[in-house]
Amino acid sequence: MKATFINLLAAGASVDDLFVAEKRQLAHKKDGDAYLTMTLADKTGTIPAVMWDDVPKAQEAFSEGDYVRVQGRVQQYREALQLVVRKIERIGRDRVDAKDFLPATTRDTEKMLARVVDAGRGVQDEDLARLLDAFFTDRAFMEGFKIAPAAKKMHHAYLGGLLEHTLSIVRLVENIALHYKGINKDLLVTGAILHDAGKIHEFSYETCIDYSDAGRLLGHITIGIDMVEKKLSGLKDFPGDLALLLKHMILSHHGFREQGSPEPPKTLEALILYYADDLDAKVTGIRTFMDNQDPGATWSGYHRILERFFYLGKDAPAKTDSEP
Repeated sequence: MKATFINLLAAGASVDDLFVAEKRQLAHKKDGDAYLTMTLADKTGTIPAVMWDDVPKAQEAFSEGDYVRVQGRVQQYREALQLVVRKIERIGRDRVDAKDFLPATTRDTEKMLARVVDAGRGVQDEDLARLLDAFFTDRAFMEGFKIAPAAKKMHHAYLGGLLEHTLSIVRLVENIALHYKGINKDLLVTGAILHDAGKIHEFSYETCIDYSDAGRLLGHITIGIDMVEKKLSGLKDFPGDLALLLKHMILSHHGFREQGSPEPPKTLEALILYYADDLDAKVTGIRTFMDNQDPGATWSGYHRILERFFYLGKDAPAKTDSEP
């Protein structure tokens, strides 16, 4: 059984525990001697690791994605913790509890899934309803949709994260559609439900969350379009213009070409979907970052991607999430 999690490790601590070997890489010192660098993980985070001795033996002992037993010591290195590994060995999956290694949503996935399906069942357009039903009755899709993460690191990077993110987007766009005139609510809700569908194949998440081969080679937007195309091919007389508008929403939901969208949003529905998706991703990602700061601090550490500090407040009340 796993005894200590990464978020509790401190410099000087001896370690004899279980991790997932997310990454490993062979490197060489100036004198030519080989050493291994690794990224070890559990459900609370990751820690870089290095192994100086018995490198050939260690290379044969495990592969990326394996559960491993690690013996070593934690040290401070360049203002961060690093685990110096003395011994490492592969551990069979039957000897670990996967819940110790993969972060997961704290929310009820069955309830969240039911709410997404209810929103889809509320779509009045018969053609869009047929398309959604083709996804909802696909058992393999629904199982993946329920468990997949929404990202590797930035936001909703845990099992069930895709479902949690999707439900949040659906709730946002339902309200926005009521606020503005001239919005095709049925199209907007359908796009919200399907915009990230490709993520069930973009990531692998058996022992750790990482990109699949398809994810690295194609990305979830391309995968998602292909999934929609396959469902449309089984629906008789689906309007071509409606299919085009829906696919445009999926293609453009990252907003800009430099952010991964082949085209920028060119309809109101696509524009709304982009802003709702961006808002939910940023708020969730920043909130996770803030929640991991020193609870007694007034300001967060520096957020390198967003290039700023965040104000944490003084004597702020405990943060709570509303039910999805």
